Amino acid sequence: MPNSNGHAAFGRRSGTVTVIEEPVRRNAARTAKITFWAVSIVTGLLTAAVAASYWHPIIALLAGTAVGVVIGLLTAALIVAWPVVRAIWWWLAEILTGLAVTGGWIELADHTTLPYRIATIAAITGIPASIGPVRRRIIALAWCVITRHRLRTCFTEFIITNRTGSLPLILWARPTAVGERVWIWLRPGLALEDVQQRLDLIAVACWAASATVEPASTTNSAHIRLDIKRRDALTATLRSPLTGLIGPARAAKRSLLPVPSALDLPDVDDTDLAPARPSRSQPKAPAAMPAPRPAPAATPVDDIGDWI
Repeated sequence: MPNSNGHAAFGRRSGTVTVIEEPVRRNAARTAKITFWAVSIVTGLLTAAVAASYWHPIIALLAGTAVGVVIGLLTAALIVAWPVVRAIWWWLAEILTGLAVTGGWIELADHTTLPYRIATIAAITGIPASIGPVRRRIIALAWCVITRHRLRTCFTEFIITNRTGSLPLILWARPTAVGERVWIWLRPGLALEDVQQRLDLIAVACWAASATVEPASTTNSAHIRLDIKRRDALTATLRSPLTGLIGPARAAKRSLLPVPSALDLPDVDDTDLAPARPSRSQPKAPAAMPAPRPAPAATPVDDIGDWI
């Protein structure tokens, strides 16, 4: 990318603003050349073979060559432009916001006067800021955008390990109850372990309390999910909804009654005590078996001789 020279307030200085890294640009150009020839030859031969069934072989060969060159150029242009497309993706939120603000101001300037424009801008910025849920949602989305840029800085400074210097693709981010969750697509040369070893540095770079990472897919190890934690949701004070279920009249009546502090056992009569019923879960005691009756004594047998 071109260099930008600037004049300082005291003296002259020159600086370089790098949007696309030089190794990445050279690698994209080399890949685009290889892709152009491969796609052009394969597409041209296939097109010529199909067209030969309908046209003259020479016309079919010329048509296949033209189609192959066109498709090859489109594919190569896409590969060369990919680093630029990736940079646009990184700054997409800012680009869309800038276009919306500029276009909205132009439309207001064309159809309203200055007092109406000021009142409209005050309403657009003041009403969301005064509503708590809307304000917190906007702040959470802003942190998502900031986290994406901070992660890109982390990959540029101390995580990148591949030879060409191509950065991982930060897909998208969404707010969570404790911070932000970011999905990342790793490039060749990086693995989940490389990110796990630098979680403390990532937390510092993202201005967060801690960071965790885990795979986002069970079939592709290049797709990971990074959680940035800025606060602990378990330490928040929660209000119980049970107090709202008690009416004001009942609450006032309850407040007049004395609060018992101990059991008053003398007030309990013996008649209030009911015999405890055996629980169904407890097994019943086996019934007592009656004692066996003693066998009757043997009757003595009369001597027949006394009757004779």
